[in-house]
Amino acid sequence: MLLTSKRNYSNQYLFLYTTKVIILKTKNMILVTGATGNLGKATIHSLLSRGIAPSDITALVRDEARSAELKSKGLQIKVGDYQDMESLKSAFQGVDKLLLISSSSDIHQRFEQHRNAINAAREKGVGHIVYTSFDMKNLQQSIMGEEVRYHAYTADYLKQIGTPYTLMNNTMYADMIPILSGKDILNKGIAIPAGDGKTPFLPITEMAETLAVVLTTPGHENKEYVIAAETAFSFAEIADMLSDITGKKITYHQPEVNAYIARLIQIGASEEDAAYIARFCVAIAKGEFDTNKSDVRRLLGRSPVSLKDFLKSIYSSLVEL
Repeated sequence: MLLTSKRNYSNQYLFLYTTKVIILKTKNMILVTGATGNLGKATIHSLLSRGIAPSDITALVRDEARSAELKSKGLQIKVGDYQDMESLKSAFQGVDKLLLISSSSDIHQRFEQHRNAINAAREKGVGHIVYTSFDMKNLQQSIMGEEVRYHAYTADYLKQIGTPYTLMNNTMYADMIPILSGKDILNKGIAIPAGDGKTPFLPITEMAETLAVVLTTPGHENKEYVIAAETAFSFAEIADMLSDITGKKITYHQPEVNAYIARLIQIGASEEDAAYIARFCVAIAKGEFDTNKSDVRRLLGRSPVSLKDFLKSIYSSLVEL
């Protein structure tokens, strides 16, 4: 009888131990690169909102001094640089899913940096790489040249290496509209060389939510999604929306590109940044962002936040001015 009892206790212990191991194995460690950037922080917020434990999220940062907010949330912090393979290998140890947010460094280094991250992830056995690419009609032939072409190079490389991937082709951030439009729109209107081109602007928070869905639900391996609003708008239409929101007629002007660059420099942008923003405007004018595709409803189970509602959240306070 005593032997039987011991055997039963032993079997019960083995069952509990085995169950614990199975539970541990079902957990997925998610690593978010660019974790202190706008999209990285928003994605981490979305992951936490979906009930992912902070201990199951690793934030990759270049400067640990900037990670205090992430540490306070209970996230694991790893320091790494896309140029430093050893730091990436160390950071990716034990990671199941990698969110590779595209680099913001020198344009000519970006593909090399992405390739470093992908190779390090493959070597460390990362099971799924989610990459934030760009949604345009043709990345290879865009007027923006190398400034967007590296996304195509990265996507092609991901498709070749054999590690399961998901491409998240993001449109332009709706959060960019105030930067593109200028500060004093009530008195000066919107002045931007974007012609009549339309863009399906989407807020960063919406993009982050789609990323969180892909990182936490099955069935996204080796797929490509367009993360954009369902409707594209021109800046003339945006001016009309802002007129409704503020109660004051907002005009839309189309300056020459060089004049636009000069104005950006005058209000504090560097020459390089001003020229970069202007090239986005020219791409908008040529309709390069108007792809008429969106997978947001498919991923979120709802329509994206409307552009007008988003603009209200930013500009409604101007009504009181």
